[in-house]
Amino acid sequence: MRQQLWLGVRWWVLGGLVLALAGAVLLARQSLAEQRALFETDARIVHRLLSQQVVQHDAILATLALLQPVPQGTSSASPEQRLPALYPQILAVQRRGPDQAWADPQLARAEAASHTLRHATLGAVDLERGRYQLVLSASPTSYALDLDLRAMVPWAEWPMQPQSSPVRVVLEHADARHVIQPGDNTVGAAGAGWHWEARKALASESQPFDVVSTLTVGAGQLPWLRMLAWMLTVAALLTALHHLQRQRVARQRAEELLRLGQVARLNTLGELAAGMAHELNQPLTAVLANTQAAQRLLDDEPPELGTARGAMAQAAAQARRAAEVVGRLRRAVERPDAGGTLRPVNLNETVRRALYLLEPECQRRDVAPVLQGTETVTVLADAVALDQIVHNLLFNALQALEQVPAAQRSLILTIGTRDGRGELTVADSGPGIPPDVLPRLFEPFFSTRQGGLGLGLSLCETLANGMGGTLGAANRALGGAVFTLLLPLDEDRP
Repeated sequence: MRQQLWLGVRWWVLGGLVLALAGAVLLARQSLAEQRALFETDARIVHRLLSQQVVQHDAILATLALLQPVPQGTSSASPEQRLPALYPQILAVQRRGPDQAWADPQLARAEAASHTLRHATLGAVDLERGRYQLVLSASPTSYALDLDLRAMVPWAEWPMQPQSSPVRVVLEHADARHVIQPGDNTVGAAGAGWHWEARKALASESQPFDVVSTLTVGAGQLPWLRMLAWMLTVAALLTALHHLQRQRVARQRAEELLRLGQVARLNTLGELAAGMAHELNQPLTAVLANTQAAQRLLDDEPPELGTARGAMAQAAAQARRAAEVVGRLRRAVERPDAGGTLRPVNLNETVRRALYLLEPECQRRDVAPVLQGTETVTVLADAVALDQIVHNLLFNALQALEQVPAAQRSLILTIGTRDGRGELTVADSGPGIPPDVLPRLFEPFFSTRQGGLGLGLSLCETLANGMGGTLGAANRALGGAVFTLLLPLDEDRP
């Protein structure tokens, strides 16, 4: 049996582990896919922004070639003189007239290449310093722009935070490169993680720079909190499913036991008749006491009719309770779980009423019950069933106290609330419950008392469960036993 239980638990654990790991892997893959998609989007935006800048340089040179120099003697400034003020990336504008030569031979070679290719070409390129020249051959005047790469970047439209973004952006040409955005290289330096790169040439034949964007994602950037939350959720769900399965098995076992119990009840009607007498003892005792009191009051001269009527009314009420007990026991034979209607019941009044009815029994055993708890506790219960439970618990405690000397007898009842439920504890200083008896204490027809039927505590537990409560038993540390009754509180009462 233990081996089968262990195998069942092991499969639950292995299944949960596989499900948790699979979900964590999917979350990690989803996070990586989202980060890669965001990186590729940023890389495309960067390429578009830089392409717009270099295409603008071509347009500026073409415009200068169309305008040509301002004729001598005019008062207005030439267009190229105003360009550095309008475009911060343009450091200077150089031109070569019809009868002039370039001071830098590299500009002359670039002009010749531009004349052949019929578009602007690169002159001197110094990517380490972020400088390069762009030359356009035109007639009669050719132009060259000295450009600053650092000032060319449109930071106002840049899709990332240059200082904190982990994406590295560089411009490459030949074997040289210029770093536009350094990015976070700590992960890449460690040689671990996922590395992505986006490389694309700028949209200008005259400025053949490659924009290279790179990103390295390390293990520390995975969604560990979401992965942990998923694993905890899986563990909680599997635990709940396992608990529900165990409850279903327990319910099936209980239903089978219920069926067998119904057959057993049909074969033990004599024992149930004795149990009925046991449960009817409380209301019938009250009926007898009230009718005798009414008889004495009527025999007085003059008769106390008002008080006698009250005693007879109480006797009638107790008789109705006896009828309800008979009906309940009949339902218990037919279907034990057919409980009564729950309604608000004052637990304090129920306990005081039971103590009043058992006062002769307490005096006969020299026991002075102590009632603790100052708050009024209202529970949802069947009043008759609650009376039966409290009466049985008190009567059992009194019977247990008969086994100890009178000087050591004590009975303490405590009323309060715990965990949102009403609580009643009945603690006695009797001999306690033997350890081997405690697990079977609430079994039907199990009794340690000579001549006992073993129906009282079993019926009490059934009634408590039927009202949504619990009944438990334990031994006190100082000796004796304690029974704890928990019932749902009436939420409409404070």
